[in-house]
This record gives sequence, structure tokens and C-alpha cells, in this order.
Amino acid sequence: MPDIIPIESIARKILVLRGQKVLLDKDLAELYEVETRALNKAVHRNIDRFPEDFMFQLSKEEFQNLMFQFGTSSWGGTRKLPYAFTEQGVAMLSSVLRSKKAVQVNIAIMRTFVELRKYLATQKDVKVVLGEHQRILQKHDSQIQFIFEAIEQLTKVEEKPKRSIGFHVEEPKVKYGVKR
Repeated sequence: MPDIIPIESIARKILVLRGQKVLLDKDLAELYEVETRALNKAVHRNIDRFPEDFMFQLSKEEFQNLMFQFGTSSWGGTRKLPYAFTEQGVAMLSSVLRSKKAVQVNIAIMRTFVELRKYLATQKDVKVVLGEHQRILQKHDSQIQFIFEAIEQLTKVEEKPKRSIGFHVEEPKVKYGVKR
């Protein structure tokens, strides 16, 4: 069965706040096709299901930073600071929002988080391999430099000092093309 919402569409909405990947309440409401106010009411009716590691409210500074980051002067008339839901918080929303649409959206979001983890794991593996190659290349660079220095030493022609006669002969001084 094809995804109801493309993974890329969900992935663009995922932010990193307080060191966690989160989705904002307004973005979740958009995905679930409900008003943000209705989503937050459902959450607050079941607040005991949403500890701080599942959901947290943004501080004024975090909210202002987001507005600045997205280049907006106001966020659609938001009166309250938005809530951010972690992956576990989004999973818990499926127990609070019981519509068929909510279940399908939750499945799509969970798949997105899984894909992001796979992608990040792949990137870490690539980074480790690149680091190892860089270390090897640096070692080779120093070895190649040593070889060049050795070749330079071997091919250096020692200039023999010029024999001195024992006295110094001055060159004649020339002024305006006439010898004196």
C-alpha cells in the first residue's frame, strides 16, 4: 500500500530542538488534517501520556529562533508557544487521535523516522571509512615526501669550490663605455 504522505514531505518538517528530532504541533495538525488547537486539546485531555521526553513546549527564545530561521515575522498569529513532539510523542498521538487518517499518518511518520535513522547510520559508516582513507593518505603523503627528499639528496650535485689563485683580481671599471 503506498504511503499516504511521502516520506520526503514529513522529513522536511522534522526539526532538531534540544538535541532531539521533533515535529511541531502545527505541522502534525497539518498532516492529520485537524486544527492545531484541536490537536493540542486532545493532548492536554491525555497529558499523563506525554511526559517531557515525549513532548515539550518551546521557550520564547527557541520560538523566535525558529521564526528567524524560517524568515517569518509572525507565525500565523500564534498566541501560544508551540509544542514539539519527539518520535515517542508522535507514536503516543496514535492512542489519543483515533481516526483512520490519524493511524495512517502515524504509520507514515514512524516510517520516516526509521528511514532517517537508516540514512544517518549510513552517513556515519561513510564518515568512518572516509576518515580511515584520509589517515592512510596522510601516511602515504609523508612517505612520498620522504621519497622525494631522498631523491633530491641523491641527485644533488655537489658544487666543488672554485680554486682560488691566492690573490684577488679586480675587474676593470667601465664608465660610460670607456675604460679607465
